[in-house]
Amino acid sequence: MSANPAPTTMSAGRAPLEWGVVGSAVESFAPLVGRILLSGIFLMSAAHKVMDWSGTEAQMAAKGMPAVPFFLTGAFLLEALGSLSLLLGFRARIGALFLIVFLLGVTPVMHDFWHYQGEMRMMQQMNFIKNTAIMGGLFLALAFGSGRYSMDRCCR
Repeated sequence: MSANPAPTTMSAGRAPLEWGVVGSAVESFAPLVGRILLSGIFLMSAAHKVMDWSGTEAQMAAKGMPAVPFFLTGAFLLEALGSLSLLLGFRARIGALFLIVFLLGVTPVMHDFWHYQGEMRMMQQMNFIKNTAIMGGLFLALAFGSGRYSMDRCCR
């Protein structure tokens, strides 16, 4: 007889958490909490773009970006649609992909720490690393989907 407790239910072919009721609750609620936390930064950023469109254009132009109106519109759409999709759990994998694409384009351009010295270099490097960490969470959403509490799950 094994000393380990019986595993909880299997989810999409993954190994179950062996924490009993706690594991079941974590499997149920963790994706929802993760989606809320990940989407928040992008929703705020999209709102900021709308509220200060010309200021954002100026920032992008200062970084030497070409076709600023095109890329700003694209950035806004990726952030807004991706974050809403992730938040609601409606096609969350596609939303996560939108946000990954956004970060892959934005991170090396806007947080180019290798061009700075001193404290500004450290600040830009931390933002660069923060964005890569956020991408890690988005890749988890891309791989495992929106979870139990999502529009995808309730509207099948």
